[in-house]
Amino acid sequence: MEITDGAAAARTLAGLVVADSPRPEYADAFRPFAPLIGSWDLDVAWYDDSGAVNRQTKGEWHFAWALDGRAVADVWITPSRAARATDGDGEWGLSIRIYDPELRAFRSTWLGPKAAFVMPFIAHATADTITLKAQNASTRWEFTGITESGFHWRNEDIDADGNVILRQTFVATRQA
Repeated sequence: MEITDGAAAARTLAGLVVADSPRPEYADAFRPFAPLIGSWDLDVAWYDDSGAVNRQTKGEWHFAWALDGRAVADVWITPSRAARATDGDGEWGLSIRIYDPELRAFRSTWLGPKAAFVMPFIAHATADTITLKAQNASTRWEFTGITESGFHWRNEDIDADGNVILRQTFVATRQA
């Protein structure tokens, strides 16, 4: 077996995955995601079943146009790479979002490699909110207050009685 240059392969793959902008035919559909493109610092909080914060750390989130401008990809990291020395090894998650014109919504898949977790979502967007509902209908992720300089994100579970249980929040600030 031939040994290949891992760094060269990574640069090639990154160049193939990342795009400079959305394709023109997707520009309007992807407009709600445009303010998210870039890199963000996160204040991350996890909540117990009573709604109390039981853990906090710093994180980071990176968004880019992807797949020839037909998708939005992101990687979130918690704890952040800088905080790993004190907060331990957390998770790196990858999401790919594509627009489905028949649904007039986004299909999104989140991959969490640490626990080999895959979660598909359907996402709908308004002017300043993006709501993703898991196909299992018990998890909802929501971006709110989206501006060029920040946004909020939350992870909620919905129990059998329809009660919303807050699990995690991110407060995002754009990196300089």
